[in-house]
Amino acid sequence: MEIKETVQKAVKILDEKLAENIVVIDISKVSVIGDYFVIATGKNVNHVRALSDYVSEGLAKDHIHEKQIEGYENAGWILMDYSDFIIHLFDHENREYCDLERIWRDADFFTAEEFLKYMIYFVKQFIYV
Repeated sequence: MEIKETVQKAVKILDEKLAENIVVIDISKVSVIGDYFVIATGKNVNHVRALSDYVSEGLAKDHIHEKQIEGYENAGWILMDYSDFIIHLFDHENREYCDLERIWRDADFFTAEEFLKYMIYFVKQFIYV
């Protein structure tokens, strides 16, 4: 599975599990730490923890495992490092405080809906080329 497809699957899982304000940031042109950030907000720390569990379990079905998880116990901000992409799951307070979107404002941003549409377009172009 390619990185974009894996990120798409993670975004779909987060969307299905009612994560809020899902954003995908393409950091590949502005950083060497990875290709994408996925940022989402949970309603509370229990929801944030559950989102982390759902993503981990969903991607593990395709033999994709995080290299490291940080912040699971406190769950105000959980970072799931998959090497080529990183998932940041926040509660509302920590999302506002960290403001990753401002820090990475030079990168390309997609809402969950935009990214999923982009992926459909990307796949169609790849198939018909």
